[in-house]
Amino acid sequence: MTEKIEIQELIEAGVHFGHITRKWDPNMAPYIYTERTGIHIIDLYKTAAKIEEATNALHKIAASGRRILFVATKKQAKDIVADAAKSVNMPYITERWPGGMLTNFITIRKAVKKMSLIDRMKQDGSFDALSKREKLQINRQREKLEKNLGSITDMTRLPAAIFVVDIKREHIAVAEARKLNMPIFAMVDTNSDPRLVDFVIPSNDDASKSISKVLGFLTDAIVSGMAERKSAKDKTSDKEVATAPAKKASVKEETPVKEAPKTETTEKKEEK
Repeated sequence: MTEKIEIQELIEAGVHFGHITRKWDPNMAPYIYTERTGIHIIDLYKTAAKIEEATNALHKIAASGRRILFVATKKQAKDIVADAAKSVNMPYITERWPGGMLTNFITIRKAVKKMSLIDRMKQDGSFDALSKREKLQINRQREKLEKNLGSITDMTRLPAAIFVVDIKREHIAVAEARKLNMPIFAMVDTNSDPRLVDFVIPSNDDASKSISKVLGFLTDAIVSGMAERKSAKDKTSDKEVATAPAKKASVKEETPVKEAPKTETTEKKEEK
């Protein structure tokens, strides 16, 4: 994928701008090209190589039918990440990270089921039988659950990996994923520790243009992986239809009725 990533595109999106030098993390040194006016400049050739590495891995995950959870709660990233996740039909968290989202997934699923229960109550009419106060409390609870968990209602099992924008801000999500040995893809700025991430994308995680540009490459890879999976499924189903034996019309043959052996009594009756 490196040939498809133009360095000029990354420059125009401001992907190369890091944090001010006094806030840097020394572990990001291999990804820093230089320093200008007190700001670290990220080496975009290394960024392009890391994007290629990440897109190849995401392509394989999507092709296997597994899911990737997108995480970004910072203001300049949340809408971009939500739109990107929706475009590839993946779950996302763009509000407050619910503690235990990954490590206590069963409890989170119970909360999601509670949303479904409230919706069923409204459909079957049992909600109308409640008092005004109870209705108000339930509606508030439903709104809160929708805000925090509405984007993962169809996530019935743990994701195969997570993608994070700003690992310092989303440190709880990163810690939970690491605890479960779940692959972490992340945009890592010069103020963060890249050792916490499996697939590091050294880049500016504060500018909306930078986030949008990097996400574009990742979602393209996911779309490609999903298309490959669909194509493989279609080929398999076509092959099964082609190799299936044709059902022959079964013709029931009349079995000849065997005559019963003649006994002495039957012989006498025939003589009479």
